[in-house]
Amino acid sequence: MIPVAEPALDGNELAYLADCIRSGWVSSKGAYIKRFEESVAAWCGVQHGVVTSSGTSALHLALLAVGVEPGDKVIVPALTYVSTANVVAYTGARPTFVDADPATWNLDLAQLEAKITPRTKAIIPVHLYGHPIDMDTVMAIADRHGLSVVEDACEAHGSEYKGRQAGGLGHIGCFSFYGNKVVTTGEGGMLLTNSKDIATAARSLRNQATEGDQYWHRRIGFSYRMTNLQAAVGLAQMERIPQFVAARRRLARLYDTLLADTPGLVRHVEPPWAKSVCWLYSLLVEDEFGMPRDDLIAYLARRDIESKPFFLPLPHLPAYDDRLSYPVAEHLSRCGISLPSSVKLQPGQIEHIAGVIREASRSKAPSNRR
Repeated sequence: MIPVAEPALDGNELAYLADCIRSGWVSSKGAYIKRFEESVAAWCGVQHGVVTSSGTSALHLALLAVGVEPGDKVIVPALTYVSTANVVAYTGARPTFVDADPATWNLDLAQLEAKITPRTKAIIPVHLYGHPIDMDTVMAIADRHGLSVVEDACEAHGSEYKGRQAGGLGHIGCFSFYGNKVVTTGEGGMLLTNSKDIATAARSLRNQATEGDQYWHRRIGFSYRMTNLQAAVGLAQMERIPQFVAARRRLARLYDTLLADTPGLVRHVEPPWAKSVCWLYSLLVEDEFGMPRDDLIAYLARRDIESKPFFLPLPHLPAYDDRLSYPVAEHLSRCGISLPSSVKLQPGQIEHIAGVIREASRSKAPSNRR
């Protein structure tokens, strides 16, 4: 089976892990924690990095750090991974959903301002599947309304917006280092900010809200720490991030070329100001293709090629059902497919995958649905 995602761990990961074990610093203290934080912060052009146990925990701490409280509202894309909404609920606030843009698939900025109310406290723009959103417009709207921007770059490590790195564009940026991400620590995340106060608050909250004396806790905190072992892997990954980004963009260009003339496949639009890292190479399977998206996923699986459907619209989930319609997000979710996107993929494998997709289009196989 050719997997959708596979980590590349053939750099200094093993050497740095061995160094951790020899040193005895294997938990949440040790030299690799600071080195990893500084590496990611420098890459994104911000002053402070705070490692966490996951991208979700980074987003949660970010909302707490900007003062999101019960009764507040936070604007979230209707189409994204569920953790983007879950972290809002963790604070006692409620997500306000905005439909997707039909071209970039990100939050539709034309609809954003109309969703702001006096109770809105923050916006979480997401760079969906590694494609940047227009952050200048997001920040301008936020500034007009006095809102905080927590940039969800969990899928976008290495993406660029107008030559600037994703994750360093909002008031706070957040990354995930899950095993399928561009940079991985197995599990893990990071919060980025230029605010010393926010960084200090996040460091305290991730460690049970410890202040000064290690047993003094003014607030309720969390166990959101990363281990030195994970940070060692992350540092080794960061040493090769330029190569990872270049490899993913080559992969996307090859897929684009091979699938360009296949009817019914709609590729992601990349405006001149955007440089997508292609976390997952994703397409829309429209009616002209001749086979429903779910049938294409099954067809690929029979040929030992893994693929994934798009996320479900969050307002379709029971916990977030607001009884409103989000037609673009619903269409994207119904038609979207993500193909194998590992930096370890060889050109011959990509050619094979594209050939199977073209073969599926010509087969016009009937739907398996009942």
